[in-house]
Amino acid sequence: MAAEPVAWRADGVPLSERFGDIYHTETGALAQSRHVFLGGCGLPGAWSGRPQWRILETGFGLGLNFLTSWQAWRADANRPRMLHYVSIEAYPVGPEDLLRAAGAYPELMPLAEQLAAQWHGLLPGFHRLAFDAGRVLLTLCIGDVQPMLRAQRFEADSLFLDGFSPQQNPAMWSPDTLKAVSRFARQGTGLATWTYARAVRDALSQNGFQLERRPGLPPKRDCLAGVFAPAWTVRRRGPAPEQLEAPGRCAVIGAGLAGAAVAASLARRGWQVTVLDAAERPAAGASGLPVGVMAPHVSPDDALLSRLTRAGIRATWHELERLLEEGRDWRASGVLERRPEGDTRVPAGWSDSGPNESWPASAAQLAEARLPADAPALWHARAGWVRPQRLITAWLRGPGIEFRGNARVARMAQGGGTWQLFDAADRLLAEAERVVIAAGFESGRFAPGLPLQPVRGQVMWGAMAADDGLPPTPVNGDGHLIAHVPAAGDGTQLWLAGATFDRDSTNLEANGADAAANRERLERLHPAAAAALAASFDRGQVHAWVGVRCASGDRRPLVGPLDADGAAGAPSPWACTALGSRGLSFAALCAELLAAQWHGEPLPLPANLAKALSTARTQA
Repeated sequence: MAAEPVAWRADGVPLSERFGDIYHTETGALAQSRHVFLGGCGLPGAWSGRPQWRILETGFGLGLNFLTSWQAWRADANRPRMLHYVSIEAYPVGPEDLLRAAGAYPELMPLAEQLAAQWHGLLPGFHRLAFDAGRVLLTLCIGDVQPMLRAQRFEADSLFLDGFSPQQNPAMWSPDTLKAVSRFARQGTGLATWTYARAVRDALSQNGFQLERRPGLPPKRDCLAGVFAPAWTVRRRGPAPEQLEAPGRCAVIGAGLAGAAVAASLARRGWQVTVLDAAERPAAGASGLPVGVMAPHVSPDDALLSRLTRAGIRATWHELERLLEEGRDWRASGVLERRPEGDTRVPAGWSDSGPNESWPASAAQLAEARLPADAPALWHARAGWVRPQRLITAWLRGPGIEFRGNARVARMAQGGGTWQLFDAADRLLAEAERVVIAAGFESGRFAPGLPLQPVRGQVMWGAMAADDGLPPTPVNGDGHLIAHVPAAGDGTQLWLAGATFDRDSTNLEANGADAAANRERLERLHPAAAAALAASFDRGQVHAWVGVRCASGDRRPLVGPLDADGAAGAPSPWACTALGSRGLSFAALCAELLAAQWHGEPLPLPANLAKALSTARTQA
């Protein structure tokens, strides 16, 4: 599972020993990217004035086609609002080779450094990397080309075919692979590649591409460009993805993590978003938790929830780094997860050398967390604590977003292609072409058909004393403990522990039984911390916080339309809800999934994972 090694020749040209081929022409990678790929697809001119541009590439290699496309996008005053770049790579190189390859091109180096900073955790599957405030999205599909093509679905505007040579890597250029690539093409989709091999030309022609021979870069005489213009009517499997060319107005019901994330994702794409909440301020419900743990789920078979939480944390991590102050609003501390006796299993091949970012905890990590050396535990490197209110506030502060508090929606009506939202006094609160319901357990008022369940939770928290001796990193398992959270500018620090799970309860009153249950849970989770805090509990210096989460029947989020068949008039309202106790892990990912489905964008998840979050699964 180590990074793919790159052999660097004396002339500076990188070579793949696996395929016995060079990564780019001796003339230079930047020249090849600009002449063969961007030039072959008419870029940047072709994307001028478009709301988005979607590129599919076979063979990411050292990333220079992506960096060149991104640099051209940045330099173009008429660039599309969103640039999507989807690339398939079976053998990702290490970040040091990405930087070495870009080092010859000063104009690319700042972009390469940003790419290398997000180049981590590249296990098989999809990885969404975000740049320029989320307006440049790179979806890396790590795996063999045909399974990765089957797992994605969108209409590409440009196709870059950039695998190693057909002689050395025939699977990348096989008729079946090129047929699968053609399924991403719409009428007018451009195609470019450096190869002029006859078998490749024949396969592309048979799949509907009109091809053009173009001058190559030395030592190659020719390269290939084309456009998808089949002489027959293309029959697609299943309905074409929805694609809204022009964003409009959207009303979001709920100002917690889900609603704020949806508002931010849509506003980034040009929507005018009104966020309505019954409370006076955002984050008044379960998202108002003083501080929460963000850590992935890990299972020996890398089950569905494990893959979803990894993808979700990557999406949230970018937003935390972009919007919040590390150490004050959140901390990239890592999290130690206590496990049942004898159960520290992880998928085969995972170790502390990566690319996985969770592994069995070492004795040193246990000692730092102030736990016994024989305690069964996992260490999650890509994890930490977050103050959810700070993230919600930052999301709602973005351009194109308006928050309205004390605005409890009582009913919705449609007419004239829009939705009208009214309060209990029948006053109009908002009017919009689209509605997203993200109101936690209150979502059931608008979506009675969804299997939603309220789950009450109570946590305990208090101020730390200087000699508390609490662990420097969060510890979770059966409950969780977070300490050393800055509370104010005076140096005060907080700790928090919990939480209870009371299904079907919406009671927001704290109670002594839950306080006692949380204390007992803490004693099992971290005996030393429980002993250190015993005096605070006994003196009544511990506070309670209560919130009500919203969970689905299978404990996965729900993202999708309420009416799968569509409705007359305005489009069906959508839901983004049921994030349960993993709102920090899921909010950003679910919001991006919703926005991608509205705009016909590449999905941030493989199709089967996206389907596992769909509201349609509850209607089967």
